[in-house]
Amino acid sequence: MGLWSFVKGSGKKLFGAAEAAEAPAEDTLKKEVEALGLDASGLDITVDGDKVKVTGDAVSQEMKEKIILAVGNVEGVAEVEDEVAGGDPVFHTVEKGDTLWAIAAKTLGNGARYEEIFEANKPMLSHPDKIYPGQVLRIPQA
Repeated sequence: MGLWSFVKGSGKKLFGAAEAAEAPAEDTLKKEVEALGLDASGLDITVDGDKVKVTGDAVSQEMKEKIILAVGNVEGVAEVEDEVAGGDPVFHTVEKGDTLWAIAAKTLGNGARYEEIFEANKPMLSHPDKIYPGQVLRIPQA
């Protein structure tokens, strides 16, 4: 359980979202999670201003982390509050000039492990080179 910060003005623009100054509606975020093929059964997603709250019981720790990222990496979302049982995820915020190789070297101790980070962030990532500053990525743990 925790509070995760995201770059409010950065992230995916969703159809039907209000202005960038405000987080998208709950239904819009739920549709995004569903469109990504993520299983949000047992979870409730609510929006209060630019903060998204995820509560309930996730089907797995991995799914919990992916849903936090799916709703957090949306334009207009500044924070995601996680009130879901399970351990705290390990996230990394992409900085200008970062590559998955550099992130893997920094967080996993070996740049050649970048594919693990790529796989851990599917379906939100479609290609290892398509990351952007401000994006938050899931770092897989053993």
